[in-house]
Parts: sequence; C-alpha cells; structure tokens
Amino acid sequence: MTDQSPISPFDVLLVEDDPGDVLMTQEAFELHKIRNNLHVVSDGVQALAFLRREGAYANAPRPGLVLLDLNLPKKDGREVLAEIKADESLRTIPVVVLTTSEAEEDILRSYDLHANAYVTKPVDFHRFVEIVQRIDDFFVTVVKLPR
Repeated sequence: MTDQSPISPFDVLLVEDDPGDVLMTQEAFELHKIRNNLHVVSDGVQALAFLRREGAYANAPRPGLVLLDLNLPKKDGREVLAEIKADESLRTIPVVVLTTSEAEEDILRSYDLHANAYVTKPVDFHRFVEIVQRIDDFFVTVVKLPR
C-alpha cells in the first residue's frame, strides 16, 4: 500500500533585500500555484531572529526551506548560512543560496558552509520563475525532509 496523501504545504523563508527579487519570487509562487507559505525578511539579522523565533518573530513557523541571498545588509548571507549550519536546532533546515553571484569563491564558500544548493538568479523573469518552481518541486516532491 502506498501513501497517496497530498503533500502538505510548508513554510519557506526568503531572505532577500532586493524588492524586485522579492516580488518576482512572490509572483513565481502565485503563477505556479505553489501552495507553500512564503515569508520574507530583508537582512541577515532578521533571518536569524525569524529562525530562532526571537522578538517580533516569536510566533514564526519553522521553515521547511530557506532561500538565502548572499549579499545582505547587517549580516551577509555567508554569515547567516554559517550560523544556521552551526546551530544544532537549525542545521537540518535545507538552505538554497539564491544569488546573483557567479563567483567561484562564493560557490565554494557556500558549499563549505554546508549550503544544500547554490543557484544563480537569472535576470530574465520567466527563467527566474522557472528556477523558483524547480527549487520548490525538488524540495517538496522529490527529497525527503525532516519534520
């Protein structure tokens, strides 16, 4: 007997300071009817507060996936990634680095810090939407994630 239950929506944390990229990600979720709940923070300090459920984020849900830009104000994405993966209570949350940087050093550093994937943001809107949909499909339907 196989489990035919529908996949439950889960929470996705987008850590992005560019309003245009936030809007494109939100539109990608809407266009492809992605049922997951998208939460957005705009800097690294807010990201860690959200993940640790501190301050204004005391009632924040635990995300099933983090989409993380590298170039952030206050605390950059590399620092956020390092803190997530060093924290025993957070390290099992998959983190996809979603950034404009194609620099080999950023790619290597992100994987050294245990990013689950590194994706370069395309500048074309339709390609960006396709990438967001593929990330969602992969983490929702293909891989098994801890609850």
